[in-house]
Amino acid sequence: MTNQSMAIAPAITQGWHDYQVLLVKALAPLAAEQLALRAAPSLRSIGENATHMIGARARWFNGLMGEGDAAFAAMGTWDRKGMPVRSAAELVQGLQDTWQVMQAALARWTPDDLQHLYEGKYGDEPYSLSRGWVIWHLIEHDLHHGGEISLTLGIHGLTAPDL
Repeated sequence: MTNQSMAIAPAITQGWHDYQVLLVKALAPLAAEQLALRAAPSLRSIGENATHMIGARARWFNGLMGEGDAAFAAMGTWDRKGMPVRSAAELVQGLQDTWQVMQAALARWTPDDLQHLYEGKYGDEPYSLSRGWVIWHLIEHDLHHGGEISLTLGIHGLTAPDL
């Protein structure tokens, strides 16, 4: 990676952090009934989207990349069937806790570290994923599901993240 392209990296991670702050701000005041709102009956609720974001962050960072402790790893199951419905305070804490672990890793990793490959099988399919790809995937995942949260809030006349 060149020095010029490295100058872009802090802007991307800062933008991801800023997006996280806006999402937390939008979720924090929501009551249980509001977290249960959906854009359509077949789509995830606001709360389900947030728990899915938390679960995915923990699974990728802990399950694949070995970051975080047992409490962090446990958040990887938050979006699985049979798990308890989380309050706004729990969702905010989950987003903040996962962000803290992710931010520590992002601050520690060098450009060369981003080239590290994780190889294995998912079912019968082999995979080879770079750490950089995993980070990008989580950014796009957060943006996608955060967008669903924003849309659902707006549909129901609630305050969406102020992008």
